[in-house]
Amino acid sequence: MRNDHSIRILINRLARLDSAAGWDGDLNPTQRAALEYLSEANQFSRSPSHVADYLGTTRGTMSQTLKALMRKGYAAEHRQKSDQRSISYELTEAGIAAVTEPNPIADAIGNLPTSVQDALKDGLLQGLRLALAANGGQSFGRCKTCAYHDAASENGFCTLLGLKLEPGENNKICIEHKEA
Repeated sequence: MRNDHSIRILINRLARLDSAAGWDGDLNPTQRAALEYLSEANQFSRSPSHVADYLGTTRGTMSQTLKALMRKGYAAEHRQKSDQRSISYELTEAGIAAVTEPNPIADAIGNLPTSVQDALKDGLLQGLRLALAANGGQSFGRCKTCAYHDAASENGFCTLLGLKLEPGENNKICIEHKEA
């Protein structure tokens, strides 16, 4: 069996195990994935369409998922003052607690030597970039690795949007990300 095929099979198996572990309490795997994305997304990347794009699902499905998370108390909806049609979501304390619960896949990876974790992360990141480039997908990278990121100010500045980043946002996922 070719290496690329074997690795893809292993990634799929890990993803299925992770998804199965996502059926915990009153959350399903899609709801858990949306919470995990929201916990990692910056202030510009939390609309239903951004979450849908990141998770590879439809906007309608994601809107319903986010509404369910609101009803369950895991997420809160915010509307822009300047445009009430523009909606974004943030995690509540319950949502933060849900994404910080122990996870068997994260625990297993955490038990690997640091050098193996680093190599695994680097290899998967390179593979993801190649797959996204081949399919015309959006990178959703971290602000600090973006061509539009200016680190001169305390928390960073997005030169594309012309806005200061909030504390900690330079390490968050952004819809507008462009590899530096």
